[in-house]
Amino acid sequence: MGQLHFHGPEGFSCQSAGWKDYLFILITVYKEDCSNYGDDDASEVLSPAKVEIILICMESVVKKGRLTYFFIQSRLNDKLTIDIEIQATVPMRNGCFLIPFTVILWSSFVATLVADRVTSINTDQDALLALKDHIVNDPQNLLTTNWTATTSVCDWVGVTCGTRHRRVRALKLSHMGLTGTIPPHLGNLSFLVFASFYNNSFRGSVPDELAKLRRLKYFSLQNNYFGGEIPSWFGSFTRLHTLSLANNSFTGAIPPSLFHLSELDGLDLSNNDLQGPIPGEIGKLPKLRILYLSHTGLSGSIPSAIFNISSLQDIDLTGNMLSGSMPSANVTMSSLRILDFGSNNLTGKIHKDIRNLTVLEQLYLGYNKFNGTIPPEIGNLVNLEIISLSVNRIGGPIPVRIFNISTLRSIEMTGNFLSGHLPSSIGLQLPNLERLIVGGNELSGPFPVSLCNASELLTLELSSNFFFGPIPDAFGDGLRNLRYLNLGNNNFTSNSLSSELNFLTSLTNSKNLREVILSYNPLRATLPISVGNLSSSLEDLGADSCQIKGSIPEGIGNLSNLVLLSLQDNDLKGTIPTTIGRLRKLQSLSFSANNLEGSAPSELCDIQSLAFLYLGENKLVGSIPPCLGNVSFLRELSMGANSLTSTIPSTLWRLKDIQQLQLSSNSLSGSLPLDISNLKVVRHLDISGNQLTGEIPSSIGDLNDLAHLSLSNNRLQGPISRSFGDMVSLEFLDLSRNNLSGEIPKDMEKLTYLKYFNVSFNGLQGEIPGGGPFKKFSARSFLGNEALCGSPQMQVQPYSLPGAVAQIADANLKDHGQYPAAKKDCLSSILELALQCSAEQPEERIDIEDALTTLKKIKAKFLKDSRGIGTSYI
Repeated sequence: MGQLHFHGPEGFSCQSAGWKDYLFILITVYKEDCSNYGDDDASEVLSPAKVEIILICMESVVKKGRLTYFFIQSRLNDKLTIDIEIQATVPMRNGCFLIPFTVILWSSFVATLVADRVTSINTDQDALLALKDHIVNDPQNLLTTNWTATTSVCDWVGVTCGTRHRRVRALKLSHMGLTGTIPPHLGNLSFLVFASFYNNSFRGSVPDELAKLRRLKYFSLQNNYFGGEIPSWFGSFTRLHTLSLANNSFTGAIPPSLFHLSELDGLDLSNNDLQGPIPGEIGKLPKLRILYLSHTGLSGSIPSAIFNISSLQDIDLTGNMLSGSMPSANVTMSSLRILDFGSNNLTGKIHKDIRNLTVLEQLYLGYNKFNGTIPPEIGNLVNLEIISLSVNRIGGPIPVRIFNISTLRSIEMTGNFLSGHLPSSIGLQLPNLERLIVGGNELSGPFPVSLCNASELLTLELSSNFFFGPIPDAFGDGLRNLRYLNLGNNNFTSNSLSSELNFLTSLTNSKNLREVILSYNPLRATLPISVGNLSSSLEDLGADSCQIKGSIPEGIGNLSNLVLLSLQDNDLKGTIPTTIGRLRKLQSLSFSANNLEGSAPSELCDIQSLAFLYLGENKLVGSIPPCLGNVSFLRELSMGANSLTSTIPSTLWRLKDIQQLQLSSNSLSGSLPLDISNLKVVRHLDISGNQLTGEIPSSIGDLNDLAHLSLSNNRLQGPISRSFGDMVSLEFLDLSRNNLSGEIPKDMEKLTYLKYFNVSFNGLQGEIPGGGPFKKFSARSFLGNEALCGSPQMQVQPYSLPGAVAQIADANLKDHGQYPAAKKDCLSSILELALQCSAEQPEERIDIEDALTTLKKIKAKFLKDSRGIGTSYI
């Protein structure tokens, strides 16, 4: 006799009335669209065990013969997995006529299953091939070489299929550098659960056909260039856990439908171009843990319902235009760890009920308009690690209780109106402190010595307050991790018992130091030789206006990573050390306003990265190093108010990217070359107070970006070129005290931005232009010329100076017999002073004390010149 191997649920047999019904379901559901069935739904309709029973029951009608059926991993709409192997061994005696019927029925059934399955996988393949066709750039050739019809779609890169149904369940195309658009065909991936296009260059809008992807649980378009409005149909994805559309160009309002997603765990819409308020429906997300809406352009107030989401752990609304007051946290939120409302327009006081955020670790409220004081209740947040209240309008002292939160790592409160002292024991009470940033307040008191023990400190920023007293000599001994130090703009001093800045020596222990800013403190000491032993990581060293004495140590050339070095406005003497040329990464160097002597070392030219060089207001002599013209990155060069001689090196006119050239008040000679037109982007050009000769080249008119030009107090001659009218950006022009001749070109009436104009004390003649900016210039702009005439409002009479001098001056002064140059200069100065005293607008007039002082100077100069000592300009 044949044996039937059967293992099924008890109480179910071939005699059960329901087995035919199950057979009907088995055949029918394979032919129908079962897209509404989930992984569990289909198994409830027809379990594998029941399918096994149905097939066994079919076999029981066969009385004779041997049949073996293998049905491996078939599927109910690719969701129901069936693993069945049935062996039925029955001797063939009677009923052979049933065998063909059973075989036909079974074969038809299997054929239907296979056909439907092939159709489904082909649909997935077609959808993905359509996506491939919409890719215009595949830099890694991942899709180009891998997504082909000759291989199974389940083996394609970035594609994951279900283990049972073999339909596409996950599409992971992150970080592939793909460029293209998403086609509507992707909406046919009806079993897609996970889709990530993160960090590519997709663009365009999101096709509406994707609304059919109802099984989606994770969807990310982050870091692309998608645009258009956020589709409202996202709100129909009832299974969605995570939605990330961050860093795109989506516009419009946030669809309120998004806040109907009851399973939503994370929502990230940050860095888009949205507008409007945060929908009040946000409180309807009972499982939301992560909410990122930063830098999206949102406005309006923050919904109070946001603090009703008890599951919320991390909320970031920074960088918007949100206004109004901060919502109250009336209930205890035992999950919220990060709260960032920074960089908005929030006003009012910080609520005391912030204490209800019992597990808060990071609090960012900076860059708003909060006022009042810091609530002491913040001291209740015993898990707080970061507090940022910078750039608000908060006043009063910092509550002492905050300094008892031992977990604090970062305190940022710069740019407020905070007053009082820092606790003397701050470095001991906060053992984990890494960042103390309280600059730009009204804090006072001595330097907290205990900060020397804050061994974890990375950043110390106390600038622009009223701190005073000496900086401890041993300041840096325990700060081995210190990276950024800014004590600028206070009243700190050095140790009165030492002539050196010893605390700089202690900072040599901070091997990761990158920035030291000490500017605007009355330190009154010298730089120690040990400054050359500071960290090799040091990038910025600034000590402007610190009354530093002595010389610049040679060892400063050891700071090989220095990017900025500024010691301007001190009392430094000696020469610029040649070791400065070893600072090959230096971009900005300022030694201006000191008493440095000698010549500018040619080693400066070894710093090819140098963009800003300020050596003005010293006692430098010699010539400008010609090699500076080879420092192609140079943007600003200032060497004015020294004692430089010789000619301006022709190489300087090759600095095509120079924006400011300041060489005034030296003794430079020679003429201006035609090559001056090479300075195409120069904005500020000042070569006044030198001994330049020759004509102003017409090529100067090619400097279309030039805003400030001063060539005064030289010996330039010839006419003012008509090309001056082409310098359309010009705002300041001073050509006074030269030997220029001819007329003022009417072309200059086109200089609509010109605000200051001075051609006094030249040899100009003719009519002064009356249009454009010349309507607002007074006579002071034209004094001391031979034959200039103009409109009555300028108060410049025809041939006024010196031809009409006899009308208003003593005739003896007009006598040219003895010291004519001195007399003429004296008369011109007196008349200039007279015009200053009689200006039309009271605020433009010189006061009587200054007038008397000026008269004394004019007299003293006249006496000096008339004694044959020599003539000079006042």
